[in-house]
Amino acid sequence: MNIVVLAGGLSTERDVSVTSGSMVAKALRKKGHSVVLLDVYMGYEQDECDAAALFKNGYDFTKDISVSEKIPDISEIKQRRRIRSDSYFGEHVEDICRYADIVFLALHGGDGENGRLQAAFDLMGIKYTGSGYLASANAMNKGVTKSIFLDHKVGTPYGECFRPEDKLSGRIDDFDIFPCVVKPCSGGSSVGVSIVEDKSDFRRALDEAFKYETEVLVEQYIKGREFSVGVIDGKALPIIEIIPKSGFYDYVNKYQSGRTEEICPAELDEETTLRMQIEAQKAYDALGLEGYGRIDFLLDGSGSLYALEANTLPGMTGASLIPQEAKAVGIDYPDLCDMIVEVSLKKYE
Repeated sequence: MNIVVLAGGLSTERDVSVTSGSMVAKALRKKGHSVVLLDVYMGYEQDECDAAALFKNGYDFTKDISVSEKIPDISEIKQRRRIRSDSYFGEHVEDICRYADIVFLALHGGDGENGRLQAAFDLMGIKYTGSGYLASANAMNKGVTKSIFLDHKVGTPYGECFRPEDKLSGRIDDFDIFPCVVKPCSGGSSVGVSIVEDKSDFRRALDEAFKYETEVLVEQYIKGREFSVGVIDGKALPIIEIIPKSGFYDYVNKYQSGRTEEICPAELDEETTLRMQIEAQKAYDALGLEGYGRIDFLLDGSGSLYALEANTLPGMTGASLIPQEAKAVGIDYPDLCDMIVEVSLKKYE
């Protein structure tokens, strides 16, 4: 097949996306596909574009990229673009994607994951991996996700959403559940997330989260073990436990080698394992996810499960969770990438 692997973009997870995209492109080539690795924002910055030649030559916009400890400077990325345009799509992106049999979305965060790109591709008749526009939008917004979880009896921590105007109304001052977790509603990779012990640090944490977007979720802090469950085609993979060596599972601990211990399959009894996998599939179905996804959980000391969020385009880097979960059942990385393509094509049958 001709496959575009679409990466990059303008979210704070740009570097993670580039790394995912590079690894996916190499894996799909190993499976015999003709692959173009394309930056959705930069596009193919040439006056003429021969899509057939790009697939024949295996066009790849980057080589040997790794995730740094610093969050990408989006303004600097914009300055590097050849054209001055407000379009999310770079030069020739639509034409190259139209030529492909399917687009593998290796995008994380922002407009690549929040349903907007998916809606645009639906209107253009371009096939892509993962969930459709509505499920992507619902899962991207943690406040909406929480409401859907509650409606479908999926256990989740208590939480409230806040906007900057709530500082003036006094609504923020009324919140009094500590410790709590403050996080941007639609962010990813734990960017802008703070754990707040008491009210004295609450406003500072909100201001930090508001740097990234205008809606912030504040939820009850649950002390417990952290897990993630990948779901492919509606079926749960083995559970992985996440144990940061210091602090919590933030941007640095997620992507820098050696910062977090990850155990897969997780050391859980059979009953708890089955319960968490069923809950992951339930959350997946409640949100209407398609193809694949990942659900994150906390398990407290009493055995209660709390679904935190869903990820519709999970990371595919060397440190990412779904590839480790797939490996635990004998699915190697190239086969996993090929499987994601195959299950994603089902929605077009």
